[in-house]
Amino acid sequence: MTNGKVLRADGTLEVGDVAVEGDRIVAGAMGGGGLRLDATGLVVLPGIVDVHGDAFERSLMPRPGVTFDYAIALREADRTLAAYGVTTAYLSLTATWEPGLRSLDAGRAMVAALMVERGRFAIDHRLHVRWETFALDAIDDVLGWLDLDPKPLLSFNDHTTQTLANRTDPKKLAKWAERSGIAQAEYLALVDRVAARRDEVAPAIARLAAEGRRRGIVMMSHDDRTLDGRAAYRELGAMVTEFPLTRPVIEDAVARGEATVLGAPNVLRGGSHTGALDAAAMIDEGLCTVLASDYFYPAQLIAAFKLVAGRGHDLARIWPLVSANAAHAAGLPDRGTIAAGKRADVILVDARGSVPEVIATIAGGRLVHLARGEIVTGAG
Repeated sequence: MTNGKVLRADGTLEVGDVAVEGDRIVAGAMGGGGLRLDATGLVVLPGIVDVHGDAFERSLMPRPGVTFDYAIALREADRTLAAYGVTTAYLSLTATWEPGLRSLDAGRAMVAALMVERGRFAIDHRLHVRWETFALDAIDDVLGWLDLDPKPLLSFNDHTTQTLANRTDPKKLAKWAERSGIAQAEYLALVDRVAARRDEVAPAIARLAAEGRRRGIVMMSHDDRTLDGRAAYRELGAMVTEFPLTRPVIEDAVARGEATVLGAPNVLRGGSHTGALDAAAMIDEGLCTVLASDYFYPAQLIAAFKLVAGRGHDLARIWPLVSANAAHAAGLPDRGTIAAGKRADVILVDARGSVPEVIATIAGGRLVHLARGEIVTGAG
């Protein structure tokens, strides 16, 4: 890659070249052979690392009750991710007590398809297990998934308490029942049966956290509201807080040097659609250290450049939110920066228009996305 404006690992942004050999970035210029990409006018950046994204669910079920084969759906998500510069994607699989799209059977099928198809994808796909803490019957499956190679992420989610609190909200109840594929009355009865086992939840959390620690799994707490709640998960070894809901929690986490994950769609939309913390404001204050795609795969790329253009941030400060910081939070020291010896995950971006466009994506040393063939200036 020649003549692009390269964001180096030390934060400098200057015109230069990047050479790749095999699946690694190498020092110095490339020799006479090989593929050459003319990056003149383009920004050369480390590939995006997405620690939390569940937009693949729309590929699986694009309309309520309409499902597609997992292999087909994952391929579609793979190509979308590559086109928006994501080179490492953790697919956030919700292990819950619900039937339907997020059922345990669906989760098993999803994991099986992921492991079969993984070697055929354009980018590096990994598993992020989002375990609902009331999903007690899912524990054995989750434990099996923690043994996968590569290691997954594990987050502790409690949407059940929120569901119980909002069970009389007709709009939310209708959405939950539709996603589960059952009648609303049946859904409410299921919620009551799940809630009746609440005394088993705390021991289950402790058991799963212990197994995660034993396996060296990166663990996260999700939707933290209180300092006490966050402290409890920290004590269990969950050293990342994703989508914290209150300022005291996010401030405390940053003060302790922990990663704090918020959603890139929050930045694009000018705030949270659920009334949670404003991600852009948290970034302004240095309180958000990682941006994830959450439910919209293009969001990380576009949000990063929006923060630069609209809020006066330097790209060198913002890009690590979706690359180096994200890789560090996920325990992936081999990627996230453009430096010799790092995994060759590099993207070429045209940032001159109203929406940034990924012109080329190199993942693991392979050119997996090319939007403009004219930038190819030679091939060995």
